[in-house]
Amino acid sequence: SFKSYDSTQNTSDTNLNKRTKSIYTPLELQFIEMKKQYKDAVLCVECGYKYRFFGEDAEIAAKELNIYCHQDHNFMTASIPSHRLFVHVRRLVAKGYKVGVIKQMETAALKAAGENKSSLFSRKLTALYTKSTLIGEDILFKEIWALDDSVDVEEVTADVPDNYLLCICENGENLKNWKKGDIIIGIMAVQPTTGEVIFDSFQDCASRLELESRVLRLQPVEIILPSSLSDQSEKLINSITSM
Repeated sequence: SFKSYDSTQNTSDTNLNKRTKSIYTPLELQFIEMKKQYKDAVLCVECGYKYRFFGEDAEIAAKELNIYCHQDHNFMTASIPSHRLFVHVRRLVAKGYKVGVIKQMETAALKAAGENKSSLFSRKLTALYTKSTLIGEDILFKEIWALDDSVDVEEVTADVPDNYLLCICENGENLKNWKKGDIIIGIMAVQPTTGEVIFDSFQDCASRLELESRVLRLQPVEIILPSSLSDQSEKLINSITSM
């Protein structure tokens, strides 16, 4: 399991897995460093003509994508072919996961001709997908997929709703009104697929009727909240998202 990851990776001066007493491979060390930066994302790591999942990410992929997961060196691992990447990304995002795509930054041909041909491929995160940000190469490649009999176009293009990303903020400068529940609220909703932007600022009472009407009308798939939120607003958001 990958759950003991944090407790076993606190040393940078050794390649030894303290839990299993085995040596990490260069690819595993590279994954560990990337996972430290994106702990809340399921990472798809490009390895040649396939994308691999490691550790707990592999267990999630096996469960949600119905693919094989097995032990390889220090981590559980699972893989998918490169041409099916965004089909599987969509499936994971639909299940509520944040998915990061990590690509090789050099080709095998260029690497073979270079001075570092025996070293590990350099890799970096090129995309981070959530329900509201599922745009980019997966959209651009639809025409290519349409020519590929191995890809079900309906499977790829289905379920593309108005994916609003909503940001909510509050003005808490007037402490007296804040305690009463009255507050000025600002919202901004963005639909990345079309570039549409909706924004509003309004005064709301303790029941948060105005905020509720706007959230229900927009039906956002993701909401960004400030670090501090009034109790009334938090209660409303929790109620809406739980439904």
